[in-house]
Amino acid sequence: MTNVRVAIVYHSGYGHTAKQAEGVKRGVESVEGAEALLMDIDEAQSRWDDLEQVEAIIFGSPTYMGSVSGPFKMFMDATSTTVFAKGFAWKDKIAAGFSNSASRSGDKLSSLIQIALFAAQHGMHWVNLGLPPANNSSTGSQEDLNRLGFFLGAGAQSNADEGPDVAPPAADLKTAEHLGRRVTITTIQFVRGRAA
Repeated sequence: MTNVRVAIVYHSGYGHTAKQAEGVKRGVESVEGAEALLMDIDEAQSRWDDLEQVEAIIFGSPTYMGSVSGPFKMFMDATSTTVFAKGFAWKDKIAAGFSNSASRSGDKLSSLIQIALFAAQHGMHWVNLGLPPANNSSTGSQEDLNRLGFFLGAGAQSNADEGPDVAPPAADLKTAEHLGRRVTITTIQFVRGRAA
């Protein structure tokens, strides 16, 4: 069977979400038979044909003021004439999402919902994080996967006064890796089922 291709399309204003995207890429590449295509939204908008050929797309955006970033929203809007108008070109692809903000909650859920609705408008199949919330008991730790307790996608938190050289923390990057691996395994199962 040929490799499955998973694109990671993201915007990063300060470099923190780019680190999260790299974590997702590591997760994709940890699965045998998978190829990751990591591209920021500027590159993605010159590679519409490549995005049409992949089996899955994982979307990532920082959360600014309770929403995806302006540049990511512009990418979303651009798909209405480049993808949607072509007749549901992303229909039945696997999709997932991730977001980063300075605050622990930071209204990242709002961004993840926005990305999930965007994927639904394209007829894509959404894959959630598949982890229970962590660090929510006396035995929990900041080192736990999903330490921020998101279900819909991967959340990361980067202190506003720290650069991407130190933030987001390792637990959030490992959570991003988990998302990449989970989406890839789901994609392989989906592609094999379709072939059968």
